[in-house]
Amino acid sequence: MAARSAPNCHLRLEWVYGYRGHQCRNNLYYTAAKEIVYFVAGVGVVYSPREHRQKFYRGHSDDIISLALHPERVLVATGQVGKEPYICVWDSYTVQTISILKDAHTHGIACLAFDLDGQRLVSVGLDSKNAVCVWDWKRGKMLSMAPGHTDRIFDISWDLYQPNKLVSCGVKHIKFWSLCGNALTPKRGVFGKTGDLQTILCLACARDELTYSGALNGDIYVWKGINLIRTIQGAHTAGIFSMNACEEGFATGGRDGCIRLWDLTFKPITVIDLRETDQGYKGHCEGELWALAVHPTKPLAVTGSDDRSVRIWSLIDHALIARCNMEEPIRCAAVNVDGIHLALGMKDGSFTVLRVRDMTEVVHIKDRKEAIHELKYSPDGTYLAVGCNDSSVDIYGVAQRYKKFGECVGSLSFITHLDWSSDSRYLQTNDGNGKRLFYRMPGGKEVTNKEEIKGVHWASWTCVSGLEVNGIWPKYSDINDINSVDGNYIGQVLVTADDYGIIKLFRYPCLRKGAKFKKYIGHSAHVTNIRWSHDYQWVISIGGADHSVFQWKFIPERKLKDALHIAPQESLADSNSDESDSDLSDVPELDSEIEQETQLTYRRQVYKEDLPQLKEQYKERQKGGTSKRRERAPGNSLRLHFVHGYRGYDCRSNLFYTQIGEIVYHVAAVGVIYNRQQNTQRFYLGHDDDILCLALHPLKDYVATGQVGRDPSIHIWDTETVKPLSVLKGCHQYGVCAVDFSADGKRLASVGIDDSHTIVLWDWKKGEKLSVARGSKDKIFVVKMNPYVPDKLITAGIKHVKFWRRAGGGLIGRKGYVGTLGKNDTMMCAVYGWTEEMAFSGTSTGDVCIWRDVFLVKTVKAHDGPVFSMHALEKGFVTGGKDGVVALWDDSFERCLKTYAIKRAALAPGSKGLLLEDNPSIRAISLGHGHILVGTKNGEILEVDKSGPITLLVQGHMEGEVWGLATHPYLPICATVSDDKTLRIWDLSPSHCMLAVRKLKKGGRCCCFSPDGKALAVGLNDGSFLMANADTLEDLVSFHHRKDIISDIRFSPGSGKYLAVASHDSFIDIYNVMSSKRVGICKGATSYITHVDWDIRGKLLQVNTGAKEQLFFEAPRGKKQTIPSVEVEKICWASWTSVLGLCCEGIWPVIGEVTDITASCLTSDKMVLATGDDLGFVKLFRYPAKGKFGKFKRYVAHSTHVTNVRWTYDDSMLVTLGGADMSLMVWTNEMEGYREKRPCDSEESDTDSEEDGGYDSDVTRENEISYTIRALSTNIRPMFGVKPHLQQKEPSVDERPPVSRAPPRPEKLQTNNVGKKKRPIEDLVLELVFGYRGRDCRNNVHYLNDGDDIIYHTASIGILHNVATGTQSFYQEHNDDILCLTVNQHPKFINVVATGQVGDLADMSATAPSIHIWDAMNKQTLSILRCYHSKGVCSVSFSATGKLLLSVGLDPEHTITIWRWQEGAKIASRAGHNRRIFVAEFRPDSDSQFVSVGVKHVKFWTLAGRALLSKKGLVSTLEDARMQTMLAVAFGANNLTFTGTISGDVCVWKDHILCRTVARAHNGPVFAMFTTLRDGLIVTGGKERPSREGGAVKLWDQELRRCRAFRLDTGQATDCVRSVCRGKGKILVGTRSAEIIEVGEKNAACNILVNGHVDGPIWGLVTHPSRDFFLSAAEDGTVRLWDIADKKMLNKVNLGHAARTVCYSPEGDMVAIGMKNGEFIILLVSSLKIWGKKRDRRCSIHDIRFSPDSRFLAVGSSENSVDFYDLTLGPTLNRISYCRDIPSFVIQMDFSADSRYLQVSTGCYKRHVYEVPSGKPVLDQATMDRITWATWTSILGDEVLGIWSRHAEKANVNCACVSHSGISLVTGDDFGMVKLFDFPCPEKFAKHKRFLGHSPHVTNIRFTSGDRHVVSAGGDDCSLFVWKCVHMPH
Repeated sequence: MAARSAPNCHLRLEWVYGYRGHQCRNNLYYTAAKEIVYFVAGVGVVYSPREHRQKFYRGHSDDIISLALHPERVLVATGQVGKEPYICVWDSYTVQTISILKDAHTHGIACLAFDLDGQRLVSVGLDSKNAVCVWDWKRGKMLSMAPGHTDRIFDISWDLYQPNKLVSCGVKHIKFWSLCGNALTPKRGVFGKTGDLQTILCLACARDELTYSGALNGDIYVWKGINLIRTIQGAHTAGIFSMNACEEGFATGGRDGCIRLWDLTFKPITVIDLRETDQGYKGHCEGELWALAVHPTKPLAVTGSDDRSVRIWSLIDHALIARCNMEEPIRCAAVNVDGIHLALGMKDGSFTVLRVRDMTEVVHIKDRKEAIHELKYSPDGTYLAVGCNDSSVDIYGVAQRYKKFGECVGSLSFITHLDWSSDSRYLQTNDGNGKRLFYRMPGGKEVTNKEEIKGVHWASWTCVSGLEVNGIWPKYSDINDINSVDGNYIGQVLVTADDYGIIKLFRYPCLRKGAKFKKYIGHSAHVTNIRWSHDYQWVISIGGADHSVFQWKFIPERKLKDALHIAPQESLADSNSDESDSDLSDVPELDSEIEQETQLTYRRQVYKEDLPQLKEQYKERQKGGTSKRRERAPGNSLRLHFVHGYRGYDCRSNLFYTQIGEIVYHVAAVGVIYNRQQNTQRFYLGHDDDILCLALHPLKDYVATGQVGRDPSIHIWDTETVKPLSVLKGCHQYGVCAVDFSADGKRLASVGIDDSHTIVLWDWKKGEKLSVARGSKDKIFVVKMNPYVPDKLITAGIKHVKFWRRAGGGLIGRKGYVGTLGKNDTMMCAVYGWTEEMAFSGTSTGDVCIWRDVFLVKTVKAHDGPVFSMHALEKGFVTGGKDGVVALWDDSFERCLKTYAIKRAALAPGSKGLLLEDNPSIRAISLGHGHILVGTKNGEILEVDKSGPITLLVQGHMEGEVWGLATHPYLPICATVSDDKTLRIWDLSPSHCMLAVRKLKKGGRCCCFSPDGKALAVGLNDGSFLMANADTLEDLVSFHHRKDIISDIRFSPGSGKYLAVASHDSFIDIYNVMSSKRVGICKGATSYITHVDWDIRGKLLQVNTGAKEQLFFEAPRGKKQTIPSVEVEKICWASWTSVLGLCCEGIWPVIGEVTDITASCLTSDKMVLATGDDLGFVKLFRYPAKGKFGKFKRYVAHSTHVTNVRWTYDDSMLVTLGGADMSLMVWTNEMEGYREKRPCDSEESDTDSEEDGGYDSDVTRENEISYTIRALSTNIRPMFGVKPHLQQKEPSVDERPPVSRAPPRPEKLQTNNVGKKKRPIEDLVLELVFGYRGRDCRNNVHYLNDGDDIIYHTASIGILHNVATGTQSFYQEHNDDILCLTVNQHPKFINVVATGQVGDLADMSATAPSIHIWDAMNKQTLSILRCYHSKGVCSVSFSATGKLLLSVGLDPEHTITIWRWQEGAKIASRAGHNRRIFVAEFRPDSDSQFVSVGVKHVKFWTLAGRALLSKKGLVSTLEDARMQTMLAVAFGANNLTFTGTISGDVCVWKDHILCRTVARAHNGPVFAMFTTLRDGLIVTGGKERPSREGGAVKLWDQELRRCRAFRLDTGQATDCVRSVCRGKGKILVGTRSAEIIEVGEKNAACNILVNGHVDGPIWGLVTHPSRDFFLSAAEDGTVRLWDIADKKMLNKVNLGHAARTVCYSPEGDMVAIGMKNGEFIILLVSSLKIWGKKRDRRCSIHDIRFSPDSRFLAVGSSENSVDFYDLTLGPTLNRISYCRDIPSFVIQMDFSADSRYLQVSTGCYKRHVYEVPSGKPVLDQATMDRITWATWTSILGDEVLGIWSRHAEKANVNCACVSHSGISLVTGDDFGMVKLFDFPCPEKFAKHKRFLGHSPHVTNIRFTSGDRHVVSAGGDDCSLFVWKCVHMPH
């Protein structure tokens, strides 16, 4: 049947009519060649107006919606919609893809723009966050991504005059972006008063930071920086959709249909009104396009659309030749046979007939109410059939002026298609139910007799159901998604159009479902109609939603040959379908081996990478379960010695010679390097699951191996050092099945085993993914990179070979074109030939295909059965196949030069084993060193000499699981038996070979040597067992008593009198060996038996079953015994392989529910128990392993199940079997004490010991602190009630008449610099900061410039402090608190500082955590890194070269990330630890090694490519050492590392092994350590009480043996050092008490450089009435006096209690201090003596004030009270009165200038005024309005209503202060902002300037005398900021 194959003809897109103008803008450009580029549907079009020719770009898979032109105007970028949309950059001249950018956006790509030099591209997504991405498009790499806006973005543009700046605009916003590092930071445009906040549709950038933008209302908005400076009103009458800037000026286009030209300053030049032109190029618009008809005799097509227009197109001139507008939307069209009449069916149920000649109306008839969907003239031209959506067809007579003749009413659903018979006597219809009906014409009677229809010939075929078109429907689907078909009887082809935008070409007729086809993509979604032109030269298709008309040229079979020189269209979807799925596929049956292989899935229930998570989950469940002190791990350890096995059954081309002649291959999870001269092996053990593929580097001895895994990794490692060079992860799923290096060795290609067999191209050294693509639905077996062009590669696999080339971040594939030469065969291997065009592939049928470019040139028969392996030589090729033959060929596969058959007879005497069968299937071939290396499916590796002899080097079991293992009682040999039906004997001594093999009738699961070693018993899978002679393997005797698998078999000890045979049917049979009779049966097990052991007397059996029972039976009868568990230990067992019972409770892991322990074996000295489990781990435990979760050593080499483990007779070796990996591994047992200084290859136990890691209050606080970003901070004062800006104002009583005789209103505020002209303050500049963040941050004080300057941080400010002068300068770019700081030590990056800050989610937005790298001297930001560490960055460190930066996050995983900070590129990232990491630092001499320390953890990390590999610190090497919480790290020579602990010890590590501890280096936690680069000396800082000997700072020698201690003279009871740094002869120390101290090394003198409050908030703040001093009072119980001019702290008083408020008397001679405990104190300033104190209240005093006449003292407290004291009565301080009825706690108080009134602001957002000293409330508004206040610090009151912001739902304004001049006001709020307002500001939301720097909560703020400075006090940051006031000039 012909439908088996796709038709041989072809369609070629010739013309597209239409242009996408709806929902898209700025998508039409001139290229450099004066061609026009635009897009329609999914096609990019390049139109040449000169030649009237179109070229098409078809690399997209869905609608294109955005387009940008490269500045050189040849390249074009287009973006599409879709679930995984991508961007293509293509050449408008060749229409070939240059680059594909993908994996960033979802939904679609709304805007694109190139930057000035065309290197970078910006894109905006259609996702909910409208993500903005910046690309290095040539490399296909994303540089930066950030959320764009919460609403749609319409336009984005690079600022062409400033680098790294962009502007975007959209719904109600415009944003100005800057790109720095990997961070895109937006600033919103400020509309201000100049224009209305509205939607901006387009923009253009100009010089001098000017931006012009077009708004929705037709205005043009002009921006300078981020501010709107002017508007050009009414530039257009409606929205401005497009703007274009050029040298001469600007052009704008609007919705009003006009284009306006403007000069460079936006003065209008001219207007072009397009509404009056009729030239130009048109397509349909709006609504859907359904109607299509072709002219019966001329090359014309007619289309009609919902836009009510009907258009006639010339197919030869490619032009619109006529157009006419109708009253109604048009849904279908037809032209009569004579070509005179055109009928149009309308949506309202009417139809109209026009004359084609002049488009005049003939008739208009409306008989129906629903849409007319289909109409057709009869072939003789007499009738018109009209099909309607109300399921009827009406027949009209043409000559009778369309009188109705009949109607057909058989359908129950709407009519979709009609066809007339050739004689016009019958009509067939299709309806929406998929029914096909027939009617007699013209009456319309239904024909029910099928016979009558049989012979009818149909004039046209446009129906979708019917026998002739069965094949267009897929086999198993009943969906109705094919909209239109049209048959071409002459060409015997059929075209179909469907809902997915696909046009398919089938053979006609196609009778069987699921026929093969060719498919063509271009339309977006629905293709609504498709028709052949009258002469079958063209196919016309129309798109419903894309309004476009496509014209395709039909290329019949005979012309195909010429057409093929036009290469097949490169497309991401194939045109020759792989979609078709017919039964009768002509592809040959798959070879059985390949069939088997394609069914392997490699999926695991549990992957090893899931273990950490699983452990956490189980630990949660078992909290508090393990309190018992567990045994330590055993002292001896294992080293992998030899592996028998090679993975050939499902892998290929995985065997190579290295340059020095070693052989490299893989088995299980091990990469093996085999030395054939010495017969030894070395191992790469970096993988943790099956390796599936291996490739050798072309130039160096590097190997790439890919493994199975949930996120499988590829390791590139060096065969000499066996160390990983790079690990590639994150791009594949389930596993990696093929890898290949490029010819220069720099790139690597890999293929995954996910459903779409993803192909990835890597730069493996950098670990960077270059490109990625979906490979194919079918399995790919091989990937090969082109040796001549690194951007090209081949993949081959099931039924396909594909040729790929790289395009940016994507790959473009073309299927091999087979033509008539062959069929799409399954390819098993491929190589490139001697030019870049030539390629060769081996098929599953034994042919070699020769390809040139993508075309098959010829095939050569090479083997019987599949060709599995091929290798290209200098002069020819070598191939190997399933037939077991190695063939050598000449360089063009003309002649076979020589063949070698792999046969037993050819085996050379030096072979290490025996061939199981002749001609084994060959899976891998490699040449080198004069030999051919061959790997077989049976797991053998052979070396073939060119002269013929064959040496067997390595072998293992064949496919099938291996379970049976026995070691000989007194020789170093072992026996194995496997499901591959063989019994084998292996030599474990140095010869490492297979000594004997015997084939069995059935597979076996167990075996055992007799105690004398002469007999070998083997249990088989059919329930039988046999005893064989151990030397010859010949049968002695066999029995068959059971039906199920024999699972264990054991000789009794001593003479071996009895044999116990356990089976899966739950019985154990006991046989007498001498008499060969069964003497007993052990019954009573409820499940299958897993393990059997005899006791030493041969009288008792211990049995394990699958139901986890441990049972005991007496031999020989088999009576069941019950033995208490205590007694079990006392019994002396001959062997122990049991996994149950108290003695081995500890071997079950935490996650025992998901993994089973399959085997165990005890050494003969009963000290060490070895176990094997389902996850492939081999573990050693101390025996007995009592108590849960014993400690162990763990080894990974097997992939999944370890089925058996056995010690040899002398315990010198452990032999392990891997079930499915078929390998036999031999490990040497290294006794305790016998330790080479080798890195230990075991890992520590599962659960961290529950012993705690030590306790210290400071550590706990730091560990548990939770950081919130400013934007989320909430109120620090527990206020309640309605905020001032939401309160309803009562109308004030004295709204006076306009002309009033009343005296003028008094001043609100008494001003004391009346003589001067009042000058408002216009700006605040930060001048001084008193504070340092030492309480929860560390290592954050450093020297710069040889010790002249120091750098540190507090709040969100980086501070550079000059040691000599005390002057400070600031880095203020952080938008939230800085948590860590480090300085780059490399001379190339002098004064480069990195700081990390708090953040919110890791969503790359402006509130995401970030790291700033900046120049300390000029404060320039060099790079910003937005991180994936949610919550914040807690540690940063530069590498030795200074180019890399390491950061650690506060997220739950404590992610560790490495950055190339200059480019902003993230190199590697990985979860660090599940508990807090405090510090991570690079080794000072390394760019790849670093150490992290934290809560009970220290890890040693290596950066390999993009991967971070870590080793836990091993503490078990020292007696009694335990893992403590580690706080700091320093480094010594020869890989020494020092870590400071919570207990005060310092641990010394060599590599990752603990080698000694320096006990009590400090008495308390060692918080800080510093390694001096120039001399290697180490400084430590800890928490200590100062004493004569000790000090909190110590200087040590390079190995931490000797030290010198320094005392800090701070006067603190305990010194707690948080940061140390050593310069020239000085040590710089930062303390917990916020001091920074410089200590001289010689004289130990201390110089305090910086002081600050220790704990906050700092509530109390007051400035001196006349001098530049101020006082602060804080929670830390101190009041401090600061001098602004001298930039230092003058004095501090310790009060012993937390202080809340402080105040100067008007003369400045007294100070009043209010305390948290309700007490207040008055000090004399001169002597600091207490003048008086009093405690009348129990709660905290919130504000305290002297009256201006110094008579009264007002004390406001949180007891809702204000107390008055008369100071003239002396220091007794008796209360004279108090204010009543204060509704809430007091916040601030102010006296009036005449000391008669007091205003009080309270915690319920109300302000009250009281008389002094009576305390009576003043309620009269008029009185209040007349008061002049001495000071104003209230946050409440009408005069300051404007200070409350809109965004303060949870946060408050905390403090305010009006300047002495009375015209400026500063406030501090919970967001940490200081704001400057004009006073008074009664309007809501008053305009202001904001100043950032503080952490959340500014608690108090004051002007200094003369308004010279503003001082603000911080809550969370315990810091005082001094701002200089900048006054407006006169």
